[in-house]
Amino acid sequence: MRFIIYGTGAIGGALAARLTLSGFDVVAIARGAMLDVIKADGLRLRTPDGDLTAQFPVVAHPREIQFQPDDVILLTMKSQDTRNALEALRAEGVRRQTIVCMQNGVANEPLALRYFDTVLGAVVMMPATYIAAGEVTAFGTPKHGLFDIGCYPSGTSGAVDTVCAALNASGFAAYAHEDVMRGKYGKLFLNLANGIDSALGAEARDGPWAQKARDEARAVYTKAGIAFDDVGAADPRREALMQLGEVPGAARVGSSAAQSLERGAGSIEVDYLNGEIAWLGRLHGVPTPVNAFFTDLAQKLVVAGKPPGSLSDAEVERAFAEWSA
Repeated sequence: MRFIIYGTGAIGGALAARLTLSGFDVVAIARGAMLDVIKADGLRLRTPDGDLTAQFPVVAHPREIQFQPDDVILLTMKSQDTRNALEALRAEGVRRQTIVCMQNGVANEPLALRYFDTVLGAVVMMPATYIAAGEVTAFGTPKHGLFDIGCYPSGTSGAVDTVCAALNASGFAAYAHEDVMRGKYGKLFLNLANGIDSALGAEARDGPWAQKARDEARAVYTKAGIAFDDVGAADPRREALMQLGEVPGAARVGSSAAQSLERGAGSIEVDYLNGEIAWLGRLHGVPTPVNAFFTDLAQKLVVAGKPPGSLSDAEVERAFAEWSA
C-alpha cells in the first residue's frame, strides 16, 4: 500500500511527514515554492515534542506518478481545487483506488463519487499551520490530529480500517465512523468561523458574527433535515489525545482560510464553508445573509491582497449594511 498525498499544505504536509517517518510509502503532490523546497531539503514538521524532517518523493502533477491498484489517495487540497484534482487523477487512469477526502466542507465527497468507485470521508480535527514553504507546524499533542473516517455516503469498510490503522501508527488518532457526513456537517458548523476570522482576526471566531453565522446554519440544517454531530462539544478523545501544545517561535495564524490570505495564495475556501450554508439556504428558502455576506467579503479580501484580520468591526458593520441595502 502506498499513500498519495494530493495537496501538501498544513494537513497534507503533516500527514506526508508522519506517514513517511513511520515507514509507509508516500508520494506527495505539491506546487510552487513548497514543491521546490521539499525536493531540495525535505519537509520540516514542527511539533510541541520537537522538530522532524521527512524526505519523500514529491511531484507537481499526477501525470508524474505511475499509479498502483492499491494506492490510497488522500485529498488534502482546499475544496476550490478538488474538481481539477479529480479530473487530473482520472486522466492518469485512477479508477478503483481508494479516495479519502481529508478536507473541510461537505462538497468534496459527492463530487469525488462522480469520478471514482471508493470514496471515504474524514472529519479532520488537526490544529496545524502552513505559512512558509517547506515547513508545517502541528500543535496537537500527544497526537497531532484526530480523524473520524467512514465510507461515503455512509458505513465503514476494510478500506476505512486500513487507513485508520496507518494513521494510528503514525502519530494520529483515527476512528471508523458509520455516518461520517454527520460528523462533517458538524465540522462545517465550526468552520463557519473561517469566513469571520479571515476578515476580523482570530479573536472574532467566537464573537457575535460567528454566532449569527451558526444560528443561520442551525436553521438551514433544521429545514433541510440535516443531522450533525456537535463536534465543538467536549470530546473525551480530544481531551485525552490532542491537547494544544506550544511550539517555540511558531504562532497560530488562525483558520486555514486565514492562512490562505496570509500566504497570498490567490484563492480561499470560504465558498465551500459559509458559502455552503448560503447555498443550502437558497435551496430551502432560509435566509442566510451573514454567511452570504462573509462569503462575498472573503473573495474581496483575496482580490485586494489583504491579510487576515485587516478589517475592523466598524468597517464590517458598514460593509454589511451596504451589502444588505
